[in-house]
Amino acid sequence: MRILRIIARLNVGGPARHVVWLTRALSDDEFESRLIAGSVPEGEESMEYFAEENGVAPLYIREMSRELSPRDVVSLWKIYREMRRFRPDLIHTHTAKAGTIGRAAAFTYRWLTPSLLIGRPRRVRVVHTFHGHVFHSYYGTAKTSLFLFIERFLARLATDRIIVISSQQLDEINGKFGVGLAEQFSVVPLGIDLEPFANASMDRQRLRAEWGVADGQLLFGFVGRLTEIKNVPLLIEAVGGLMKADQAAAAKMRFVIVGDGHLRKELESLARTNGLYQDFIFIGNRADIPAVYSALDAVVLTSLNEGTPLSLIEAMAAGKPVVSSVVGGVPDLLGPVQDEQDGFQVHDRGLGFASGDAAGLQKSLTYLTNNEKLRNELGEKGNEFVRCRYSKERLVEDIKALYRELV
Repeated sequence: MRILRIIARLNVGGPARHVVWLTRALSDDEFESRLIAGSVPEGEESMEYFAEENGVAPLYIREMSRELSPRDVVSLWKIYREMRRFRPDLIHTHTAKAGTIGRAAAFTYRWLTPSLLIGRPRRVRVVHTFHGHVFHSYYGTAKTSLFLFIERFLARLATDRIIVISSQQLDEINGKFGVGLAEQFSVVPLGIDLEPFANASMDRQRLRAEWGVADGQLLFGFVGRLTEIKNVPLLIEAVGGLMKADQAAAAKMRFVIVGDGHLRKELESLARTNGLYQDFIFIGNRADIPAVYSALDAVVLTSLNEGTPLSLIEAMAAGKPVVSSVVGGVPDLLGPVQDEQDGFQVHDRGLGFASGDAAGLQKSLTYLTNNEKLRNELGEKGNEFVRCRYSKERLVEDIKALYRELV
């Protein structure tokens, strides 16, 4: 079975790892896989090295990038041309931009054939994965409405199966936003390589010493791209409020920001302006992510919108408790609510607060800092959950089963 996989760009994040792992794993006697990727824009770090490390050689179409552009016509033509060469049995697109151009090219490939004259389009199946969505918190009303119209149109005319990565995402995309028919959807959770997170504890003390974290301090980490959707200013605001409200609790905490992006200088300036520069450590992107998690005591996520956040899965794989805004697929990771507190909720596998609520985040940080038993319990439960549900091996088998069903 020939699989053509398409993603808009191999930038730092979960989708890039996802497509590389699948391309590598589905290259055997049964499957032949090829990966197409667009260009990584200036200001974002590329993960092309990750493809090379895994023996995957993508076909790069440099005209394809995240934003809408007249060059998208060139991208569509090049993808269509590759379809003519490769003659795939199944085309699988990932992320919004690649989903638009890739499915438009797939529609053209399916129907633009001499056999159409006798009513026989090419036999090819088309699958699209929503790793997240852009239907709120990314763009203005007009642009969001345009993207939603495109997704509804493509789901109806150019997609055989739509994959979402959580049941919460299914409720949003199909139920709330009306994309596709219910029978088109399959829920396939993410999968990651879990083993590195189980064997990185030896690096803990070395990294904490490198970052100047004192013995007895709790180190909270944010791991992700420094872009608007991640809403990192909320964390700085919450810590600022904490310094004023409870200096004793604040003295027990340090914060490390792991990742890069066009907002980094602005965030560093914001921390400095609020007198918090000594409390925040900005370390940029790191190749030793499992080691970084081993050095943390808890992980914080402040996003306005998410699919299933890779940083929370990785944190749980490392046995770390998590504090997160309750958006997108986050509730599937946190689990059922066990206790309602003032401004936040204690879930089975983490603490959750309302998106944009600095006071709720502040209270949840204090609560977790003052409760060592809870930190240990949440870390253990999260680790057990992720190891049962989010392995890379499970992901590969789920995708293989879906492809066999379709083709």
